[in-house]
Amino acid sequence: MEEVLIDLHVRKKIHTNNGIEVLDIHLRIPQYDLVTLFGKSGVGKTTLLRIIAGLTQPDSGYIKVGDEIWYDSTQAINVKPQQRNIGFVFQDYALFPNMTVKEQLLYASSQKETWYISELLDVFHLKGLCNRKPEKLSGGQQQRLAVARALARKPQILLLDEPLSALDTETRYMLQHEILQAHKNFQATTLLVSHDIDEVYKLSDFVYVIGNGKIKKQGKPGDVFDSTKIKTDIQLVGVILYIENNILTVSVNNTITKIIFPIEEIENLKINDKILITAKATHPVIRKLTNEELL
Repeated sequence: MEEVLIDLHVRKKIHTNNGIEVLDIHLRIPQYDLVTLFGKSGVGKTTLLRIIAGLTQPDSGYIKVGDEIWYDSTQAINVKPQQRNIGFVFQDYALFPNMTVKEQLLYASSQKETWYISELLDVFHLKGLCNRKPEKLSGGQQQRLAVARALARKPQILLLDEPLSALDTETRYMLQHEILQAHKNFQATTLLVSHDIDEVYKLSDFVYVIGNGKIKKQGKPGDVFDSTKIKTDIQLVGVILYIENNILTVSVNNTITKIIFPIEEIENLKINDKILITAKATHPVIRKLTNEELL
């Protein structure tokens, strides 16, 4: 049986689109696992990360990490954020604008180990950017730096708050791979907030689905999502660009395609309508794309 590193049960009133709700969450997270908090925006996922980090105080409950108690409302224990061995990657990266890439990692590293900093630079492909400041980095490079800086202090727990949400698809896929490699290499128990099912499948050992202040479902990604999200149909959302007789010109994920329909099925459609296209996936044709086709 895996050793549990984080055991918490906290309650916190939060403001949601439906008014005030009580977040009442019990998590048990094994050491070295990568666990995702999944759910709609505003359900309290980020609040939970901030509670673990000590940046937000719960109304009641406890947080136990290993043999240490970080928070216990009954014993009036609340360990300060700087005394909790965590690395936190915020959605806005929170980089220091006046520091270079290497200076940011050295500043975050308590032991100033140059070999470890060098390893982080290698893993996140930042070695050639050591002397650049954040304003001279792309969004993907800034995100790489944010994760590398969080790992520079050798945290026991790494908290990632939707770290890839602002990136384009290609950069996002590359960084997913790098985060997974870093998780394996540096062995920090990782808690990820994400609303992207593809990302959850690729990265997670375990998923907690949060809704209405509770854990609605939990388990391995395949077990959690298979029954409700995976279908034998292919489903695509597109926007109609042009209609000519029974032929629709549709944009799907920035790809233009023409689709033929019976005229009676499309007579009520017009340009700029958003449509859902479904097709049976029993006999799909699959071909690996070349690097040139991906550009």
